[in-house]
Amino acid sequence: MKTLPNYQIRKFGDRRQIPIKQIVTSKLQPRKYFSEQGINQLAASIKSSGIQQDLIVRPIDKGKYELVARERRYRAAQIVGLETIPAQVKEMSDAEALQCALTENIQREDLNPIEETEAILRLLAINLNDSVEKVRSLLHRMKNDAKKKVTTHSAMGTSEAEIVKSTFDSLGRMSWDSFVSNQLPLLKLPPEILKALGEGDIDYTKAKEIAKLKSEEERLALLEKAIAQKLTLRQVQKLVRESKVSELPDQLETEISDLAKQFRRSKARLSPQKRSEIEGLLKRLKLLLYEES
Repeated sequence: MKTLPNYQIRKFGDRRQIPIKQIVTSKLQPRKYFSEQGINQLAASIKSSGIQQDLIVRPIDKGKYELVARERRYRAAQIVGLETIPAQVKEMSDAEALQCALTENIQREDLNPIEETEAILRLLAINLNDSVEKVRSLLHRMKNDAKKKVTTHSAMGTSEAEIVKSTFDSLGRMSWDSFVSNQLPLLKLPPEILKALGEGDIDYTKAKEIAKLKSEEERLALLEKAIAQKLTLRQVQKLVRESKVSELPDQLETEISDLAKQFRRSKARLSPQKRSEIEGLLKRLKLLLYEES
């Protein structure tokens, strides 16, 4: 039976050597993307030095074990061809298993920004025994109340707010208000940018810059260029600024056209004074255009 040495075991529960065929992956896994290159590198490390950390599993039906944490090691061990693998076994509820998986991933910085944001929201939802949607609403209320220094009926003084703060303290990654300001907005990014960010093709600072472009075609073009040419953040920012400047003439033309339509619809209802003001503005606009031409 093919086994390899194990080092630096983390005490968690009942430690066993488990046949790898008896382990199944979990739907609770917060990670959505796994780097093939990274797993192959880990497989090479396991082949030469052994598994340095146990998997964390929980027993399920029919002698099987559900993988709770360290799926990268599980996948790498499969590549190496291990028949058994060291694992810490612990009885856990669904909520406990999810919390363990989230905490492991977040503290080890194995998640990309999108996965990390979603994972933290799910962890808060577990701790608050509420839905992710309501957690997001609570976080925004807390942020607004803190900004306005509201004291009466404030979300900041509730037991839910204390749970939010203690959760972020336990993670030690960032403060709750930094999370609301910097990471929650990531979930509103356009789908093509979310995908590239989730797959690790681009970092979130560049992703947020590219998302400033209104045109999907321009976003895709710059996204592909930034990835292919490995552009720096400054280079991306420069290209975004140039693209936004080029958008201005078209945007101005659209706005003037919209104003003309609105004027035609409402001119019969305008007072003489308002009409006179609009005509004055139009004369100034014509003069500006004449001077440029």
